[in-house]
Amino acid sequence: MAGDIVDNQGRGETDWQWPSIHTEGRKFGVISGVLALVFLVLFDVSWIGWPLAALTIAILAFFRDPERVVPQGEMAILSPADGHVSQIAIVDPPAELVGDDAAGHPGLRAEPVTRISIFMSVFDVHINRSPIGGMVRRLVYMPGKFMSADLDKASEENERQHILVERGDGVMIGFTQIAGLVARRIVPFVKPGDLIAAGQRVGLIRFGSRVDIYLPAGTSAKVLLGQKMVAGETVLAELGEQPVIEGVYQ
Repeated sequence: MAGDIVDNQGRGETDWQWPSIHTEGRKFGVISGVLALVFLVLFDVSWIGWPLAALTIAILAFFRDPERVVPQGEMAILSPADGHVSQIAIVDPPAELVGDDAAGHPGLRAEPVTRISIFMSVFDVHINRSPIGGMVRRLVYMPGKFMSADLDKASEENERQHILVERGDGVMIGFTQIAGLVARRIVPFVKPGDLIAAGQRVGLIRFGSRVDIYLPAGTSAKVLLGQKMVAGETVLAELGEQPVIEGVYQ
């Protein structure tokens, strides 16, 4: 149950629940559902009514918001998104997250870091979560294009929103919500100055997209290309150097 403590020794209690539907999606589900009933019941036009009913189910499934079991280790960096790892690369962090902001708060250093890109299909949960706990230092929205989110240049050219979170010990993690071909809106749940917990919901992207996360210098990925991620549960990395991890695609 939400808020309960569980551990890797079998202590604690949890059970499966139907995932709730986020408020962002309820209005779309209601509109589609009402239209389906109108065509099925009032007008008896099944060739329109049944597709609308199917669309209603798809909308509710897309905006599902399941509970997650969030690891609490101090060194853990969690996945901010559901989906699969589409890229792991050494890149410079976004300019919007580098250097001091207008209030004088420092940002990421202008040096290459590991970027992990997580691609979300329309079948994935689209609620994004914070990879660490701390204070939201920046929330920077950038208008842009709507190219396929799995392209490398989508990180710089697509509509996107950068988020920078700083822990109490000064460790900072930046991550970016990126719109895709179908995605047309990035919805934030937090604002600069908010204190958030690791795994807390921070926003969503509508209808297929991508999230990039920038690991601190000296920290390597613990995940592999193609690996399935679960937001707020999968440990992407642990602070500090990691040995090379290999996997077999089978």
